[in-house]
Amino acid sequence: MKPDGRLGRLVDALASGEPAPASGSAAAAVVAVAAALLEKVAQLSASHWSGAEPARKRAHDLRQRSGELIDEDAHAYIAYLEARRSKQGVDAARQETINIPVEIASLAAEVLTLANELESSGNPNLWADATAAGVLAQAAAATAAMLVQVNLAADASGSARRPDAPGLAGGRGRARERSRGTARPSPPRTARGGRSASAARRSKTSRSR
Repeated sequence: MKPDGRLGRLVDALASGEPAPASGSAAAAVVAVAAALLEKVAQLSASHWSGAEPARKRAHDLRQRSGELIDEDAHAYIAYLEARRSKQGVDAARQETINIPVEIASLAAEVLTLANELESSGNPNLWADATAAGVLAQAAAATAAMLVQVNLAADASGSARRPDAPGLAGGRGRARERSRGTARPSPPRTARGGRSASAARRSKTSRSR
């Protein structure tokens, strides 16, 4: 069955032969999904944690902004292509293609922090959802940081050089359209390689709501 709605349109657009949307938009969408999960967990944690409502509001704001960046990343990339063709405003357009993944990485870090809080303090029946949100946020942060790193590996002509960092599949993508000289964000580091101690203690609890 063909998916409908915004998600379906985004997936179709990502699979198309058009230059955008691409990985930046995908990363922003993942952050939005992670924040949506946390919004759900927070809503269902009101009787478990006094901080549930502020957490819900923060998750909502993160979801909204991340959703906006899905389109903003695509628009910035197209604007940069047009600037290169016209040879006008190239530097400003290029910088915007860097600013957006930097913001995506920053939002992802905030989502991860909130996920940790909800995992330990929220509804114990929903710890897995909070943990999943953190995992998704980590993936989005790593993707956004990689986009900036790929840009930093581009040579002066704008041609991409494959980064030496492990785990970066290829190095092709949109590297040639990204500028040098911008500090790249580092994805947040946590011990989320496995479940947290609080999650482990909750492993015997059913996820019934």
